[in-house]
Amino acid sequence: MERDKFSSKFGVIAAAAGSAIGLGNIWKFPYITGKNGGAAFIFVYLICIILVGTVVMVSELSLGRRAQANSSGAFKKLKPSSKWYYTGYLAVATSFIILATYSIIAGWVLSYFCSSITGKLTTIAPDNLASYFETLTGNTPMVLFFSLLVIIITAFIVISGVQNGIEKYSKILMPILFVTLIILIIRSVTLDGAEKGLEFLFKPDFSQLTAQSVLEALGHSFYSLSLGMGVIITYGSYIKKEENLASLSLKVIAADTIVALMAGVVIFPAVFAYGFEPGAGPSLIFITLPAVFQGMPFGSFFESLFFLLVGIAAITSTISLLEVSVSFLTEEFHMDRKKAAIFLSAGVFLLSIPAILSFGAWSGVKIFGLSIFDLFDYISSYIFLPIGGILTSIFVGWVWGTKNAFKEISNDGLYSFKGYKFYNIIIKYIAPIAIFMILLYSTNIIKL
Repeated sequence: MERDKFSSKFGVIAAAAGSAIGLGNIWKFPYITGKNGGAAFIFVYLICIILVGTVVMVSELSLGRRAQANSSGAFKKLKPSSKWYYTGYLAVATSFIILATYSIIAGWVLSYFCSSITGKLTTIAPDNLASYFETLTGNTPMVLFFSLLVIIITAFIVISGVQNGIEKYSKILMPILFVTLIILIIRSVTLDGAEKGLEFLFKPDFSQLTAQSVLEALGHSFYSLSLGMGVIITYGSYIKKEENLASLSLKVIAADTIVALMAGVVIFPAVFAYGFEPGAGPSLIFITLPAVFQGMPFGSFFESLFFLLVGIAAITSTISLLEVSVSFLTEEFHMDRKKAAIFLSAGVFLLSIPAILSFGAWSGVKIFGLSIFDLFDYISSYIFLPIGGILTSIFVGWVWGTKNAFKEISNDGLYSFKGYKFYNIIIKYIAPIAIFMILLYSTNIIKL
């Protein structure tokens, strides 16, 4: 039976960009930018995206399309009689664990969206927003409900297939996301004092940069593009042979980066206009921004729009994370798509339960000094993800070979893809070393 495919170029870009554009852009990027001094960090981040992110992304797309297989099957087909397919197993495990924690955060976002629609958030005094967030995360039944809702929405879309599910809903959700961002930007930049936030975001102060900032920029560029977790390989296998992979990669990366910057333009002018701390950390969107919206005219409306935006970004990413495991089960074990999606969704929900409890009844349970939620996040994002990226780079550069990858990227010479020497150096040497440095830094083997 012929594999399902994306039907159009826009569909590919919407789906792949939807995967890349997630909580990493709208939740994590603004707060790590704030923590690392603003514009100078963004400058380094853009260099990391161009030098490493682009090369690894186009390589993963070429792996998937050449093999026409899931993240594990791709390694099997391109290097039979070897153990490289374990890299695909690692990618499946990584995406599965990330989805368990991601669905929890997405559940918080949906809860905030509901509270903003009803006007409940605007009635909470700014000084009480931190305790409100803490109460929410500790309310196990509520978080279980909203996390389950995220998983059900995700499963429904994935069950519908590549064209009728992932592509169809990505083509609807991504334009809504961009329109919502534009409305919020207009509101944010027209606030009194907004220029300080724009200056923070776009006027570099390189004295703020540290070696730690550089590694954080590199790590976030990798995480933000969904690299090393099987998503891009899986989506690459659904791309038609006549599509230009290099061009598609650049468009997806451009969309991802533009959304991250647009999110910054929404957040920082508003934060500065109301005198809040730009380096507030992970609490930025759950504690700081609700306080900002309270001070705005029509704040409740814009608050609802903002959490709708974050919710859409989260769902487009959960879709891609679940699809990695679904494609693996359907192709490697010949399981029906619907059964695979339901089975995996149940597994994700069960795995999320102890992580949810770590904010409530099990808050005192620590493993290696980490809560269960933090442990899952640490294993998947800081260990499995970079290891997967290193192995994939080595496979493309040294095992499958850059000439084969280059051939696939250029469609056997149909498209011009200049810079083979540059590509060869990056994927063989720079990318594995850079990602290895991320692994050493994130696991505290090296401290800066």
